[in-house]
Amino acid sequence: MSMNRRQALASSIALGLAASGVQAQAWPARPIRIVVPYPPGGSSDIIARAISQSLSEALKQPVIVDNKAGANGNLGADAVAKSAPDGYTLLLCDTGALAISPSVYPKLAFDPGKDLRGVTMLAYSPHLLVVHPSVPAGNLKELVALSQKSPLNFAVTAMGSAPHLAGVAVERASQAKWQYIPYKGGAQAVSDTIAGQTQVLMNGMLATLPFVQSGKLKILGVSKRSRMPLIGDVPTLQEQGLANFESGTWQGVLVASGTPASIVARLNTELIKIIRSPEIRAKLSGQGAEVVTMAPAEQDQFFKQERKRWAEVVAQAGIKLD
Repeated sequence: MSMNRRQALASSIALGLAASGVQAQAWPARPIRIVVPYPPGGSSDIIARAISQSLSEALKQPVIVDNKAGANGNLGADAVAKSAPDGYTLLLCDTGALAISPSVYPKLAFDPGKDLRGVTMLAYSPHLLVVHPSVPAGNLKELVALSQKSPLNFAVTAMGSAPHLAGVAVERASQAKWQYIPYKGGAQAVSDTIAGQTQVLMNGMLATLPFVQSGKLKILGVSKRSRMPLIGDVPTLQEQGLANFESGTWQGVLVASGTPASIVARLNTELIKIIRSPEIRAKLSGQGAEVVTMAPAEQDQFFKQERKRWAEVVAQAGIKLD
């Protein structure tokens, strides 16, 4: 064999090995972790567990749900923001709460707008205004009148969260009087309201409606501009005098900035396919969540708008947290 032929053969083998190496490292080549920055039982956790098995099947890799709670979701979000931008660590959270964080936490350890990028929105559920069944009020007006006699304990899923600011907005617009009781997550706030340790709560419909349906909580209003078909007899807060009032929980998936566009696009495609599947759509809609999906750039723009919107609310309310 001539030298030229040997060199050509060696080069061909080297290229083949290199190609095999690249193929072996093709994403995903190992398990994927979905970080939920809240305790189990909340809206984000419910959705993460609803989609994890289907995502595992689509990507042919194990998908692990990791509850990393703390600091109103900022602890888990920070971990994802500082993770390797390789598509193996996803953040599934209330993007509304994440958009609020820069305004209420002056010493936030990361910049959500710069350190995270959107993959897709998944679902939206309005907040429900609920009370313990013993509270003698059947609507917002009666609840406000009751609170003005003696401030009511208002369970806050987390200080600076979207439900917290929704409660502040209701208080300011209606002249209600709340005594805010902070918790580390929605599940704990719901549990204590059911137990009667707190009287009032605003929380995402997805995580709250089952307790309304079982009679453990009494619903007074929904924070959407139009009524929800699932609870069509429940008036909106706008109908009860709060002009243009709307708030809710937006669940979405984000990854660390710098994650390759090809991986983001693949995740976007698979997640949209899964969340729109008849089985999961029916499961979520049966609990009051609407499937809402977006392209990555569209989600980034939505996130930017939400940060601006909530910054104005925070400034008006004068809320600042360490």
